[in-house]
Amino acid sequence: MDQNGEQSRWIRSVLQNYEARLLRYAHRVLGDWDQAHDVVQETFLKLCRQDSSELNGRLAQWLYTVCRNHALDIKRKESRMNVAVNMEMTQAEPARPQLQRLELADESARVLEAVEELTDAQQDCLRLKFQEGMSYREISGITGMSVSSVGFTLHTALKILRQRLGNE
Repeated sequence: MDQNGEQSRWIRSVLQNYEARLLRYAHRVLGDWDQAHDVVQETFLKLCRQDSSELNGRLAQWLYTVCRNHALDIKRKESRMNVAVNMEMTQAEPARPQLQRLELADESARVLEAVEELTDAQQDCLRLKFQEGMSYREISGITGMSVSSVGFTLHTALKILRQRLGNE
């Protein structure tokens, strides 16, 4: 098969493996599904123009970095300082008592409120670590922070959350 056919297959494979994850990540950064779709589409358009040999086995890091940068650009342009952290919860089963659902919603709101008070860097590191399951090294490559700074930022963010939520 020719080089264009191989490139096309590779792009389809990457799209299949990363599109949903990148959409979820972009949505968490932006809080808007339409904008998240636009950001992910731009990420894959940029990938189409990228020479795959230049990625040197860092495909996931490259994708998340490009996606993150596009999302943050949109966020800055719109001057939205409210970071929408959507820790998507599964819908409560209809059989669950109303009081339990209300308590769960109240606790979730408290957690989201506490997370929104963290710095952008702390929120970003939390998202990448706990929602995307990335290593400190991967987070470092995406955010441009050193690996030790990522660790310190996560430690500080978790300590602040524990204090604010009364779990310490």
